[in-house]
Amino acid sequence: MKVLLADKFQASGLTMLRDMGCEVTIDPSLQDDALRDAVVKTQCAVLIVRSTKVTKQVIEASDSLALIVRAGAGYNTIDVEAASQRSIMIANCPGKNAVAVAELTFALILALDRRLVDNVIDLRKGKWNKKEYGQARGLKGRTLGILGLGQIGLAVIRRAQAFGMPVVAWSRSLTESQAQELDITAAASPAEVAEQCDVLSVHVAATEQTKGLVSDEVLSAMKPGGYLINTARADVVDYDAAIKAMKEQGLRVGLDVYPNEPSSGKDNFSSPIMAVEGVVYGTHHIGASTEQAQEAIADEAVRIVRVFLETGNVTNCVNLRRPRTGGSTLRVRHLNRPGVLSSVLRVISEANINVEEMNNVICQGGYSATAQIKLESPIDQTTITNVQNANDHIICVRQT
Repeated sequence: MKVLLADKFQASGLTMLRDMGCEVTIDPSLQDDALRDAVVKTQCAVLIVRSTKVTKQVIEASDSLALIVRAGAGYNTIDVEAASQRSIMIANCPGKNAVAVAELTFALILALDRRLVDNVIDLRKGKWNKKEYGQARGLKGRTLGILGLGQIGLAVIRRAQAFGMPVVAWSRSLTESQAQELDITAAASPAEVAEQCDVLSVHVAATEQTKGLVSDEVLSAMKPGGYLINTARADVVDYDAAIKAMKEQGLRVGLDVYPNEPSSGKDNFSSPIMAVEGVVYGTHHIGASTEQAQEAIADEAVRIVRVFLETGNVTNCVNLRRPRTGGSTLRVRHLNRPGVLSSVLRVISEANINVEEMNNVICQGGYSATAQIKLESPIDQTTITNVQNANDHIICVRQT
């Protein structure tokens, strides 16, 4: 199987892919038209990317492309709709960078509290100002607010509790019982978290539902002098509202992500929020950039490719349609003989019913099997009888 690596990838992962028998092409410099041309030239079945954008033009360039693996958690750099229209599966590696992002989150919190960046800048200029920088507030007893309780949010909670910080959190899936188990306080909304916390840290995925989640309403609810940390995605925070909060509420801001980031690893860049007077510190979208995280992500990406190579299944697939209500499942027990399934599918097709999903499990010894066929709608008894009679090797047909 041909695999195209269009980003930097751990050497251990590259070796594992080749040991699996994959024909691997690696070029971390590929972008835009060059990436499209490489997909065509290599006729790759699998494309693995980290930060490289995968556009509609890239996706439509080759019929051979069947799987895109995002070597990371977020996949907003991939045109999911274009991939879904061409039956190209997209997989990600969730949770593998959780510790790295949580560590950077606390690095930013500590840097804001102790104004570490300003300390260093003044020392490098030959200035000694202990009077100014000796006024840190400290973290113990101050409340950390968290938006989003995926693997990263949970990792941040554990570190906050080690620092003696009470935690208040919001997530669409958070229940009171889960909050009690985690020893945190559950809030009903992002604004409620903002009202109660001294530090607000964002850990939600970038989706249409979370775009602008940290809005002017949320930020204006924060205490004067509070801290905002965003190591998630730029789209989930209204940066104009953050600038306003910095000016009007003395908000301190720590960022790892920005609107309109360069797509390359090294480029010129400016962001309006970084020019605002006040305490605002930034890193270069490096949340997952530790050796530990990259090794874990590479291992997971290789695992996804291995499962796909061996079974055709896609682990961590993000663009499967959710099961619809109103359908049915047809279970066909049959002898393991050629032509049985084609006979069944022919009858279903003649009934004008669409098959949405199917698997066929072979019993020990290989003599018999059971096919489970998910249908878009139930079939009538006549069609069930026709399926039963479609082939002499069919043992039994049941619809549920």
